[in-house]
Amino acid sequence: MQAFNFKVPTEIVFGRDAEEKVAEKLSAYNAHRVFITYGGGSVVKSGLLGKIEKSLQSAGLFTQAKGGVQPNPRLSWVREAIKEALAFQADFILAIGGGSVIDSAKAVAHGTANPEIDVWSFWSGTATLTKSLPVGTVLTLAAAGSETSDSAVITNEETGKKAGLNTPFNRPALAFMNPELTFTVPKKQLICGISDILMHTLERYFTNVKEENALTDRIAESLLKTVIACSFRAIKDQTDYDAMSEIMYAGTISHCGLTELGRCKDFACHKLGHELSGRFDVTHGASLTAIWGSWAEYVYRDDIPRFAQFAEKVWNITSGTEEERAQAGIAKTVAYFKEIQMPTNFTELGIGVQKEDVLVQLADSCTAGGTKVVANFHPIDKATAIEIYRLANK
Repeated sequence: MQAFNFKVPTEIVFGRDAEEKVAEKLSAYNAHRVFITYGGGSVVKSGLLGKIEKSLQSAGLFTQAKGGVQPNPRLSWVREAIKEALAFQADFILAIGGGSVIDSAKAVAHGTANPEIDVWSFWSGTATLTKSLPVGTVLTLAAAGSETSDSAVITNEETGKKAGLNTPFNRPALAFMNPELTFTVPKKQLICGISDILMHTLERYFTNVKEENALTDRIAESLLKTVIACSFRAIKDQTDYDAMSEIMYAGTISHCGLTELGRCKDFACHKLGHELSGRFDVTHGASLTAIWGSWAEYVYRDDIPRFAQFAEKVWNITSGTEEERAQAGIAKTVAYFKEIQMPTNFTELGIGVQKEDVLVQLADSCTAGGTKVVANFHPIDKATAIEIYRLANK
């Protein structure tokens, strides 16, 4: 096992009515002026936003809310929100929603704490983040795991670039997690969220680390099996509290860093998928499943025993040669994504078969014009990215 540092400072309040403790917990964090971010109108229609605002105001806290966060959260919205948060003199940012809302809240917190620096500079790497405001989250969609993660992804619409930022300042101070708040999310969002959870774990399971790492492997394998099993129950009945609880908890574990301890994350499919989201504005989870099978097909020979272990531990595939088991595990995973109606190629993703020059442009953007190599299980240069995109281009 490789050496590691691990710190997740987020306080998690989990269970029924978790959101009722928002005012109490924010007051304990010495919040006074709470800037709230949210997405569409669902939190307004459900009364959740009003309920939280009322509880905060009753506790003597001032609030201001800004909605309109979109999937693949936009830089322009973040910049507007920073201006409003500064005018409001916010000292705490509260996100009510899923990963896009939470990532936007993180960006607003960074920008508000550093008004002299354009917030995109932190994502482009031209400025270093050294301070931020505290962020709290009321989770309404189990997916990205952003409620405890050190990452946040923002899309710059001017350039079409979707970029991620990893920093300890992205770790929220508080996460309120009531599985009942996920009961009414659209089915497509539920399924995309489930896929995102699985992909966050798969992207850490397949790395170039060869040292024995049994406990982290078992955690990852158990998470994958649990989410797969619960996904069918949740898709059938979104009010299945136990199934939705397991999925919500798994989403947090999948992206807090626990399933990568003692190794490093790969995130090849995220790098490739971000280019699809940035160019075609497709859902994040869908961009990942659309590319995973093609990535696996291209790279599995780099570590056949690893893929065979995955097939056995997650899919109970024990017959055949090691390579046959590895191939069967890939095929089973792709079949599962199809079964829950997630895309596994470009046509199913809804973008159709792309011309070769588009594939080259995607690969060029992914590798910064061919100047860098991404991922580590199978390092991906521009030529490799093109080949993987070609496999998915059907």
